[in-house]
Amino acid sequence: MINWDIFISLLEVVRSHERKSNAGRPPFDVLMMFKVLILKNIYNLSDDQFEFQIRDRRTFLMFLGITSVDRIPDSKTIWLFGEQLSQLGLAEKLFQRFNDELKRQGVLIKGGIAIDGTFVDVPKQHFTKDDYEQIKKGEKPASRTIKKSIESQTDFDARYTKLGLQYEQIDKYKSKK
Repeated sequence: MINWDIFISLLEVVRSHERKSNAGRPPFDVLMMFKVLILKNIYNLSDDQFEFQIRDRRTFLMFLGITSVDRIPDSKTIWLFGEQLSQLGLAEKLFQRFNDELKRQGVLIKGGIAIDGTFVDVPKQHFTKDDYEQIKKGEKPASRTIKKSIESQTDFDARYTKLGLQYEQIDKYKSKK
């Protein structure tokens, strides 16, 4: 679905900087190596883990256009190719062009981070609505003096929920009363 020819002009720069001599194994195809970096970034894998996944996943092999009997790039080769793209200033241009091509086809890839949210029991805080407004602004409640022992145990940045409500912040919860 993706027209890979649009990347060739940028990747030709990598080919021209690639080899100092003809000794040793021939280099991997630069387009295939760029596809390696695409998959590596989409799946957020380390170089070592990606090397394993190439050998393990048939879909990766198909995307890369290789078979299980072909030579597969090792983790060091993957890392070196990524470094080479960065040093030549091509990494951002190539990935931007890739994202533009996906957008043109109506595909949007988003990334995210999973954060562990844990419910913990805390002592009930008896703040007034004005106190909550001040806390929301990053200030400490001025309506009453708080003992040092209570203040040190109060997390003014935390947001609370009550069992049975869906992850609502204090200000949303208070406005329902």
